[in-house]
Amino acid sequence: MNMIIGKRQIILAALVLGLGIAVYLNWQYTSSPIELPVTHIVEDDATYGEAQYVDGTDISHADMGEIFFVEAKMSRQRARDEAAESLAAMLQDADIAAEQKVELAMRAADLADSIEVEGKIENMIKAKGFTDVMVYYDTKNCDVIVRTDGLLVNEAAQIKDIILKETDMPAENISIIEIN
Repeated sequence: MNMIIGKRQIILAALVLGLGIAVYLNWQYTSSPIELPVTHIVEDDATYGEAQYVDGTDISHADMGEIFFVEAKMSRQRARDEAAESLAAMLQDADIAAEQKVELAMRAADLADSIEVEGKIENMIKAKGFTDVMVYYDTKNCDVIVRTDGLLVNEAAQIKDIILKETDMPAENISIIEIN
């Protein structure tokens, strides 16, 4: 029997030896008990499920209203971006008839007008002293979400007056939602 030791046999032997060493080290380190330090003990009066900041302080009710407006604005911007991208993609499609392109261009113009009207109404309502305002406007409805501790009748009238001056919308299609 002629035994020739080649490169494959050397590599195979090295891999088997490495695997054996890894198994031995794993066995050594897992068999010895390791004491982990206790970093935080849960108290009996802990309330599970409440939102907290990273430093452990509770998120107040006022902060939740602020979080709502930030998330709502991000969601609205994301939806607008997606709509604009899909309209642009459809307009670039060469297979679309001229009538459809005109209709898509009209929808894009309506989207731009809605964005402009929403921004203008939001700024005018903020000028009346409200800190956080969201306006969702289309040609049929206008929804206003306003952060307040209690909306007075004259404040609601001011908000409706702003919308009526900026749009052609009837008053019954305007809704005002309060967030505390």
